[in-house]
Amino acid sequence: MRKTKIYKILGITLVTLLYAACSVPNFGRKTENKIVPASYNTSKDTINVAKTKWKDYFKDPQLNLLIDSALIKNQELNILLQEINIAKNEVRARKGAFLPFMSAGIGAATEKVGRYTSQGASDANNVILPGKPFPDPLQNYLLGVNVSWEIDIWKKLRNSKRSAVYKYLSTVEGKNFMVTNLISEIATSYYELIALDNQLEILKTNIGIQQNALEIVKLEKIAAKVTELAVRKFEAEVLKNQSRKFYIMQQITETENRINYLIGRFPQPVLRNSNGFTELEIDTIHSGIPSQLLENRTDIKQAEHMLTAAKLDVRAAKAEFYPSLIITAGAGYNAFNPQYLLQTPQSLIYNIAGGIVAPLINRNAIKANYYSANSKQIQAVYNYERTILRAYIEVANQLSNISNLKKSYDLKEKQVKALTESIEISTGLFKSARADYMEVLLTQRDALESKFELIETKMQQMNARINVYRVLGGGWN
Repeated sequence: MRKTKIYKILGITLVTLLYAACSVPNFGRKTENKIVPASYNTSKDTINVAKTKWKDYFKDPQLNLLIDSALIKNQELNILLQEINIAKNEVRARKGAFLPFMSAGIGAATEKVGRYTSQGASDANNVILPGKPFPDPLQNYLLGVNVSWEIDIWKKLRNSKRSAVYKYLSTVEGKNFMVTNLISEIATSYYELIALDNQLEILKTNIGIQQNALEIVKLEKIAAKVTELAVRKFEAEVLKNQSRKFYIMQQITETENRINYLIGRFPQPVLRNSNGFTELEIDTIHSGIPSQLLENRTDIKQAEHMLTAAKLDVRAAKAEFYPSLIITAGAGYNAFNPQYLLQTPQSLIYNIAGGIVAPLINRNAIKANYYSANSKQIQAVYNYERTILRAYIEVANQLSNISNLKKSYDLKEKQVKALTESIEISTGLFKSARADYMEVLLTQRDALESKFELIETKMQQMNARINVYRVLGGGWN
């Protein structure tokens, strides 16, 4: 009767302790929001330029060669590829955690105990075989295997492994996101380089026009039609533009080297075709619908994978409060002499044990880990929502940019035409003494600036075309 009472008390105590161990603190959670507007504007066309491969989107063969080379040699991209390998190895490590661990080993030791101790006195009176006393000092040889296995009752280890898988997928999407940005950056720098080439060519042509005008002014001074001030003004304008030429040449060098850096090579000339830059057409951009961003934008998919991993980390952290069932076993041979080591069953040893371990008091570390996992999950939710919002706004901005730049370019083109014609008109009027030299000078200056602005606007148009492709999620596939 007394034993039954003891068993009852022990049972109640055990249940109470297990209940205390399994109690998990509550923590608020936030659900992610995937809602996006139905369209960017009035159109709901589902054709999306992001589905186009970059080799088909960019028509310039020289640019495609540069992008191809960068996707192989860019150091930052290759560093990211190693991050993917690291994440893959983490998956392998987590996968092995919920499988049994087995180790094997051999050992040898010597032990000498005092003769006048209980063990020494006992060993002195023992014999192994007739005429063979217990050896002193005692040698010990061991050969065996040990197995340890934590039974994944609460899926703690499986959730940790699944979390590692989603983190691995996140690094893959991170690499894809970088590919998209790398392609965009090279294309942007490439068209900036072509724009600088065109500006340099325009500047050289303008310097030639201004030098001709300078010669005319010098002749007019000889004829006493203008003063030395006019000559000096034209000389200063020529010198200013000659100086500006070297500034553009420096920009060309730096832009070339920016491309060289992205390609992973030392400075060298970048092959390009700078002809017909202002005639480049901007194709109609099919932006699709906003919901397609969820599947096209790799940064959104990366954030989604990280959110899933964070949820699994919460589950794994929660399981730390529950009891763990660990099974251990071992088998082998043990003897004091190598010649007896493999004798069976005399030298055979084995053991098997199972235990349930649960945290009872001082669970601060487990609680802290659980709270941190929940906070990281909420961070991941906000990051996911922020990424979707940023993606939508980026697309809306770039679509608006393309539309406004087209209108601006058409007007600047008319401005350039008008000012180019004004140069000939002002020069003719000056020769016939019907216009002041300052009018000629200012007309030439305005014409040059308008041509520079036209090239700048065309470059912005090309950049907007590239950026639309990027923000829609194109390039990585």
